[in-house]
Amino acid sequence: MPATAPWEMAASDHRAAAYESARERIDALLDGEDDWVAAMATVACELHHHFEHYDWTGFYRVVAPQLLKVGPYQGGHGCLSIPFDRGVCGAAARSGQTQLVPDVEAFPDHIACSSSTRSEIVVPVAAPDGRLLAVLDVDSDRLAAFDETDQEHLEALCQTLG
Repeated sequence: MPATAPWEMAASDHRAAAYESARERIDALLDGEDDWVAAMATVACELHHHFEHYDWTGFYRVVAPQLLKVGPYQGGHGCLSIPFDRGVCGAAARSGQTQLVPDVEAFPDHIACSSSTRSEIVVPVAAPDGRLLAVLDVDSDRLAAFDETDQEHLEALCQTLG
């Protein structure tokens, strides 16, 4: 079967290929790395610079019961603290489920850490025992910037971080 020409690939195929490329680079950079902060910083940097639809990319760490604090990130300033009962990050932390939000203005109790954010995806990062360690938060200044392809690849990446 002949290879598909780049111009014949669907947008989701391009995005999936970009995630695979980013993942290869991240895996190579983190080979042998056991420092959690270094891993989060590397992932945030690589993802942020690999995808033009990413406007803010970073982690919020669980630092106390029901409280997230900003960790390594790329982009403008993020919120410093987010309680589990607020916003998209809080919803992901509470539920343990990825939050894919095409329009943050329509999300109840959205926290506007940046006025330019239009859509967001937040993926939980859990330890092998199931305990929540952090959430990966990616914001975009575009409406509906994230889809199931983003979700699938970000969830797979976050599973390896826990």
